[in-house]
Amino acid sequence: MRIDAVTLFPDMFEVVRDAGVTGRAHAQGLWSLHTWNPRDYTHDVHRTVDDRPYGGGPGMVMMAEPLSQAVSAIRQHRQHAGAAPVPVVLLSPVGKPFDQAQASRLSSIGGAVFVCGRYEGIDQRFIDEHVDEQWSLGDFVLTGGEIPAIAMIDAAVRLLPGALNHGDSSLQDSFQDSLSGLLDSPHFTRPETLSGVTVPAVLLSGNHANIARWRREQSLQLTARNRPDLLTRARQQGHLTPADEKFLLTLSQA
Repeated sequence: MRIDAVTLFPDMFEVVRDAGVTGRAHAQGLWSLHTWNPRDYTHDVHRTVDDRPYGGGPGMVMMAEPLSQAVSAIRQHRQHAGAAPVPVVLLSPVGKPFDQAQASRLSSIGGAVFVCGRYEGIDQRFIDEHVDEQWSLGDFVLTGGEIPAIAMIDAAVRLLPGALNHGDSSLQDSFQDSLSGLLDSPHFTRPETLSGVTVPAVLLSGNHANIARWRREQSLQLTARNRPDLLTRARQQGHLTPADEKFLLTLSQA
């Protein structure tokens, strides 16, 4: 997987490139990162990338030309490197919400070109000409697109084969299709008793069928309590079994 990021702050991406699981995966060659600064595609002494908005209003707007030239350079570089075509994605509050399905798609299509906006916005002419998709991290506004891009990269890289120490780790995450899009169950490790609280006995039993059912029920309970919308969606998509529905009925009667 190859990620290209158009950003005024390329140093921000060092954390996802060099640290933790994503850093190890990068060192192993499971993915690569290329950052492109729009200031490198300006032609004035001040390396100007923004200007006042037409029509007035607060803030500044990122100019189309430096961004367009950066994206053109990326496309040429990817082509010469033999990299597969990928969507140009603008990180934007108006974009489609990013979720686990999007992370899976990002890891499977070979990456993306992320355009990290700043200031009040980006000249719409650049968006209309170059942007294929717009993604959002949530219903809130950040100072730039770098943090959402880093979060999305992290979510996708950990799904790459070999990125995690255990191949099933990502399959047991919250929102994964293998868990019907539900929240993950609680986890416990040593010591067996901590501040008078003991690990649930079923996890110490060695009975894998009972453990699996306990985890499923805990997942259902957490989802019903914290994200009932996910439970509704799982039911609509036919992901809940009769045993699931029977357990949920006991919760509603409690």
